[in-house]
Amino acid sequence: MTMRPKRLVLPLIAVVLAGAAATPAFAQMQGQGQRQGQNQGNDLIGQRSERVVQPYIEVGQVVSAELSPGNDVVTFTQVAVGVDINVQGRNSGAAVSLRYERNIGYGDDSIDTDTISGIARTSVALIPNALSFETGGLAARTRIDPGGGTTANPLVREDAESRFYSAYAGPSLNTRVGDVDLTGVARVGYNRFETDAALVTPQGQTVDVFDDSVTYLGQLRAGTRPGEVLPVGLAVTAGGFQEDIGNLDQRVRDLFVRGDVTVPLNNNLAIVAGAGYEDVEISSRDALRDANGDPVIGADGRFVTDPASPRQIAFDVDGLLWDVGVLWRPSSRTNLQAAVGRRYDSTTYYGQFTYVPNERSAFALQAYDGVSGFGGVLNNALAGLDSDFQAIRNPVTGDFGGLVTGTQGQAIVGSLGSVRSAAFRGRGVRASYERNFGRTVAAIGAGYDRRTFIAAAGTALAPANGITDESYYVIAGLTRNLGLDADITSNAYINWFDGAGTGNDVTAMGGSIAYNQSITRRLVGRAAIAVDYFDSQLTAEDFAFATALIGMRYNF
Repeated sequence: MTMRPKRLVLPLIAVVLAGAAATPAFAQMQGQGQRQGQNQGNDLIGQRSERVVQPYIEVGQVVSAELSPGNDVVTFTQVAVGVDINVQGRNSGAAVSLRYERNIGYGDDSIDTDTISGIARTSVALIPNALSFETGGLAARTRIDPGGGTTANPLVREDAESRFYSAYAGPSLNTRVGDVDLTGVARVGYNRFETDAALVTPQGQTVDVFDDSVTYLGQLRAGTRPGEVLPVGLAVTAGGFQEDIGNLDQRVRDLFVRGDVTVPLNNNLAIVAGAGYEDVEISSRDALRDANGDPVIGADGRFVTDPASPRQIAFDVDGLLWDVGVLWRPSSRTNLQAAVGRRYDSTTYYGQFTYVPNERSAFALQAYDGVSGFGGVLNNALAGLDSDFQAIRNPVTGDFGGLVTGTQGQAIVGSLGSVRSAAFRGRGVRASYERNFGRTVAAIGAGYDRRTFIAAAGTALAPANGITDESYYVIAGLTRNLGLDADITSNAYINWFDGAGTGNDVTAMGGSIAYNQSITRRLVGRAAIAVDYFDSQLTAEDFAFATALIGMRYNF
């Protein structure tokens, strides 16, 4: 088995490292018609200057033993190079964790892989305190099951490994003109999912897996504050989101315009109500058909699009949108926004809560609701992070599992969920908490994600219409310094995927711990062990593995 980083990787790295990203002006998921609140960045970012640039090289020997159902043992050499960057200035910042890894196996049935993984959010102030340029990037491995469920903590020894990439760039506006606050964002993103084999369920059905997409987002808000021009605050917001999905030329388009009024009850609490107009449409083409009328499936296991087929509407809503909610900000460190209303021709709930009592701890909670494809989820999750964090990686595999520390906002990227190609309405909640105890830094993230798929009748994707996939996930990480020359790092995860229909559930869990000992100022000895367990109803057996690593790391 040989896996190579695809053609997307170098452009993705170039976009992320050359661009810039401030704290997003709109920290929400795909619900573009939802009310836009105040900037969700923390008040401490931008007030300090830091510079950490740490390139490194690692060499290690890995042994992985199958505990259940068999007893196979594989051994391979792991070579990796990477860089961790955290640069913070008064108005700009960058956080990057990038790693290239090569695993070299032995024997006829050996591991032979190479992978690029990482996460980045960068920011450059074009006009201080007014206009910035944002970029973000994400690359990681994932384990994929025949039903389309994913786990962001793959085993290097598995053929089930796949890769996903996401990148975006665009300007962000946050300024004041007279008595009017102006906030806006525009970004373009690209997303790709790669798998080495077609997905086929035990029943013989092919799962059409997401291929790639281009996303576009633009929003502009103008508003006045309560007590300045009028006793109440007034705002007008317009914007839109579009995702062009490669599979069957799907298109998700969500346009809106709305007005909001903010009625203060006291200095800390306000009622906000808004209404407007939305125009939401999801459409696609059909697949090529063979002589029997069956969809043609390409070598990659995906449906082959018929470019001559007419575009067919899967979802079409236009009309009134509205919501009502509360804004509560008793201090600069506590912020709550919550609302209930109507979007997509049904009831919607959304909101977010952040609590940063000091520089040593932060809690963030978010509820979201929106329509998109798989790529839109990746781009929006990336944009939800600020540009000051440290990535948590698996000490054995080196993979990024979706959790960061050091941020004073949302610290979890979220669940990948299902990789079905069909567009969907995604609703859920996610939360993260991180704490610095001096020598110990800990973080935990958890969430729930529900996706109801939307597909046009009469197309190859029609069987997916109306089905629902659900994911529950928890991920945690901890680092403990043992004096000046050693530390222990550990992480753990658990993911429950409830696929559509019966017999499609997957449970994945695992944990790892590593000991790092400085030998010289730059040379570090490493030893780590991990245990992973997978229980899938799509296979007759459960799988359990234990993996150990011993190696060296040189910090330049």
